[in-house]
Amino acid sequence: MNVCIVGTGYVGLVSAACFAEMGNNIHCVDVNPKVVETLESGRVHIFEPGLEDLVKRNTAQGRLHFTTDLGEGLEQSEVVFITVGTPCGADGSCDLRYVDAVAREIGQKMTSPKIVVDKSTVPVGTADRVRSIIAEELDKRGESIAFDVVSNPEFLKEGDAVNDFMKPDRVIVGTGDERSAKVIGALYAPFARSRDKLIVMGVRSAEMTKYAANCMLATKISFINEIANICERVGADVAEVRTGIGSDSRIGYSFIYPGVGYGGSCFPKDVKALIGTAAEHGYDARLIRSVDEVNNVQKLVLAEKIKAYFEPQGGVAGKTLALWGIAFKANTDDIREASSIEVIRELAAQGMRINAFDPVANARARAEVGDVEGLDISDDQYGVLDGADALAVVTDWNQFRNPDFDRIKDALAAPLVFDGRNLYQPRRMARAGFAYFSIGREPVL
Repeated sequence: MNVCIVGTGYVGLVSAACFAEMGNNIHCVDVNPKVVETLESGRVHIFEPGLEDLVKRNTAQGRLHFTTDLGEGLEQSEVVFITVGTPCGADGSCDLRYVDAVAREIGQKMTSPKIVVDKSTVPVGTADRVRSIIAEELDKRGESIAFDVVSNPEFLKEGDAVNDFMKPDRVIVGTGDERSAKVIGALYAPFARSRDKLIVMGVRSAEMTKYAANCMLATKISFINEIANICERVGADVAEVRTGIGSDSRIGYSFIYPGVGYGGSCFPKDVKALIGTAAEHGYDARLIRSVDEVNNVQKLVLAEKIKAYFEPQGGVAGKTLALWGIAFKANTDDIREASSIEVIRELAAQGMRINAFDPVANARARAEVGDVEGLDISDDQYGVLDGADALAVVTDWNQFRNPDFDRIKDALAAPLVFDGRNLYQPRRMARAGFAYFSIGREPVL
């Protein structure tokens, strides 16, 4: 099948590479010539395990093409995916300017029937909006060319996106057109050989499904963080509580890991967007609003623990913190809405020096917070410990799970660890001689 994918960001590039891997002919369009040049060379501009190998192989074998010319991509394709960014506006609403621009250009340049697929995360009603824009541009040209607009939301986890695409739990297709459903079903058929994973529904239901899914997962995270905060105050251990509730099949263990809140490009934006969509339709989404509020507070929980510890010693001013983990989660270089950024800004504003390390996100971090006074971002995991007054673990990278504790203890000015991901067992830290603070568990002093 000949497919055009507009936007080579996280969703677009993963989709393109995986579709190409199954034998399809994919034309990727991006407005940035430097990105296109990078991709044509077989390199990728985002970090995602396994993605660069797919891009390199399928580019070399002639199934994956990159261009800045949307007209070229449209000419070659029957199906057109819109995968451009939909950033969060200042008021929390979803900014559709890039989706609108692509829809307008499709209407201006299409010369044959198309199935236009909204794969970007967009508010309910966006497919109708895209349909209207394309029809308007066709009318301006005096053309009558058949097209349909389909919703096909993505459910990819950063850090495991290739595997998620190759082995999806489900493929949601929102359309009222039987032919469109069959065409999109055929495109996804190689990814659903073990069972039928295609779920066809109304366009608006498909758009809503994406937001409902992400808000449900965000709710589970905020819930367990709320429980963790209560556990600390009543002397319970959130790890034990998690085991107790997770064993209930109605609840399960997924997404109930206490920590420093959720971040990234999806959950924060989608939660706010659904709150905004509800408000636009006269409804106060109180539960979802609370999810967002709890998360905003949770992002600073670790910073508050650090400040509270050092308060009897005159505060954090002049102290040095070693910080492991800047990416919002492991296996990605994405620092959007990362709790680490909130921790860095809060403590640096109080005069604390911070030596930070991340396995892959350092470059993005330098661009985002490199100008923060007192912050040094290093490529040496253990080097950031030298002489520091404490270590804070903010991201759950595997290489942080079983570190050299003797080396940590020798390097720090004092054996003090703040664990924002509950990676370590309190008893082990006590035996090793550390003062240890985690989330939802009694501290080791």
